[in-house]
Amino acid sequence: MSQKQAKPTESELEILQVLWNRERATVREVHEELAATKDVGYTTTLKLMQIMFEKGLVTRDDSSKTHIYQPAVSREKTQKHLVGKMINNLFAGSPAQLVMQALGNHKASHDELEEIQQLLNSLKKNNP
Repeated sequence: MSQKQAKPTESELEILQVLWNRERATVREVHEELAATKDVGYTTTLKLMQIMFEKGLVTRDDSSKTHIYQPAVSREKTQKHLVGKMINNLFAGSPAQLVMQALGNHKASHDELEEIQQLLNSLKKNNP
């Protein structure tokens, strides 16, 4: 996200999820995907995507009648930014509290636990 990071709302994050998965989509395509799981109006989706364009969260190709939107921010940068804010605001700057809360309330698969263990081992090696 640019120098000053735009802060996506929860609804904007849902739209970004669709765009990250598809890479590019029309308002109609995004709306149809969102409407499959929640009650949302087409004009609401359109307005949100226009706002997201103004905020710099998405780009828009308007060279044809149907505008094509693409994410202007990466999933990884957005996750990093939001998790950083969450750690600071909700967990008093403690990543350990965040991890303990997440693992205590959500069942991780065996593969996910292995991946977490590998990350912890790597972090221990690099931070004696």
